[in-house]
Amino acid sequence: MKAQTLLLSCLATGMSMNVTAQDKKQPNIIFILADDLGYGDLSYLNEQGKIKTPHLDKMASEGVVFGDAHSSSAVSTPTRYGVLTGRYNWRSTLKNGVLHWYDTPLIPSGRTTMASMLRNQGYNTACIGKWHLGFNFPTKDGQKPVDKPDEYNLDFTKEITGGPCDVGFDYFFGVDAPNYPPYCFIENRHTVGLPDTYYPVSQDMDSRAGRGLQGWEMKEILPAIEKKAVEYIDRSAESGKPFFLYFPLTSPHTPIVPTDEFADRSKLNEYADFVMQSDAVVGSILEALEKNKIADNTIVVFTSDNGCSPRADFELLAQKGHDPSYIFRGMKSDLFEGGHHIPCIVRWPAQAKPRRVDQTICLTDFMATFAALSGYRLADNEAEDSYNILPLLTASETGKTIREATVHHSIDGSFAIRQGKWKLLLSSYSGGWSEPRKALDGVPEYQLYDLEKDPEETRNLYDSNREIANHLRELLIRYVEEGRSTPGLPQKNDGSYPWKQLLWMND
Repeated sequence: MKAQTLLLSCLATGMSMNVTAQDKKQPNIIFILADDLGYGDLSYLNEQGKIKTPHLDKMASEGVVFGDAHSSSAVSTPTRYGVLTGRYNWRSTLKNGVLHWYDTPLIPSGRTTMASMLRNQGYNTACIGKWHLGFNFPTKDGQKPVDKPDEYNLDFTKEITGGPCDVGFDYFFGVDAPNYPPYCFIENRHTVGLPDTYYPVSQDMDSRAGRGLQGWEMKEILPAIEKKAVEYIDRSAESGKPFFLYFPLTSPHTPIVPTDEFADRSKLNEYADFVMQSDAVVGSILEALEKNKIADNTIVVFTSDNGCSPRADFELLAQKGHDPSYIFRGMKSDLFEGGHHIPCIVRWPAQAKPRRVDQTICLTDFMATFAALSGYRLADNEAEDSYNILPLLTASETGKTIREATVHHSIDGSFAIRQGKWKLLLSSYSGGWSEPRKALDGVPEYQLYDLEKDPEETRNLYDSNREIANHLRELLIRYVEEGRSTPGLPQKNDGSYPWKQLLWMND
């Protein structure tokens, strides 16, 4: 009976028998999320690239490389929401843009997250790095936070709630965002020290005005979270309990502040130096796993929250022969591929043989994948846009296509949908910072591209393929109206419905 029960459980979750049985121990999971790193910034992925990323290249040679991976959004906060909930970001109350400094939590306390799910399955869970999903910052008067030179009501002697430790993480160390106040580290629910020094806006650092610790150094943030992550791995290895480490880097996002060790290392610019430092951080994580003899049964995911930011100085890098977006059009913020087509590598020596997979996947998919891996049965109101891609990691043949279609989202809340080789943009412009930045007269209202023949998105085929475009539009309408894109009972989207970015549904 026990053997029969185990077999049925494995079939229900999509797991292979050897994954469940191996050592009778769940694999550790480390999810590394780079910040604003372009697909073309990894030398393994870009044959013309000029930035050397030896640690990521080695990881790619030892793991599964997803060549058609996408973030759920082309900007930061929304993608982080999608990773941790398995739900498209636009279903939340945030319909465009990102959270600002001192904003309240985006993830409701009652929603299942990747962390709460894995903790339920016996994992120790930690978030170390950039949060950018909101906190309830304490104030002296109970009003919204105010942080001005002559007006200030924050009270950092009290607990900060609504963050990682309230959505499933046992431990947190990091910052809200590196260029947002408060300029200090937060550990669990308290600041590390009391931020009482006012810092004005810094254009060089792309930082916002607000309080921080006296003598705060931006360039020390990345080394500090690197050190904490390695220490966490060391402690976890000693405990013997499976662990989940969500490790969202603060790099190579602004402030672009490589340490002295990496200054001018690339011979390109500071951004490229910071990419090389980020690569070295990944090297430290992999080294810690080897040192603790837990590398074999540890899943390490490396990816990025969106495409590269224009603050990398695309023009200067182009002069030196490097394109952070590879062959793709656009950049961070856009519906074009450069906004959300991101690097994604998964290394799991015990189960995943090295290879390249070119099926389309989305970062929301890791929620259902880790659910299957840990034996967690997702309810209808959990991970509504997450597909289990475990077969792509462990099967010798990739088999049938797993995702029905994939929805993309830009900084202004515009939509696109991809199915197979076809991609429909429900917009006549980029949806972000690339040209065209607004609707133009005399051009089709939508854009349709054949990504097999035209991955650079240069030939709009909308007028000659209306039937395909209409099919994709109707599929997206169904995904919106049913509150999910995976099989299951319909769910509700958060916030008002329909919101203004859905006006195309009435065409």
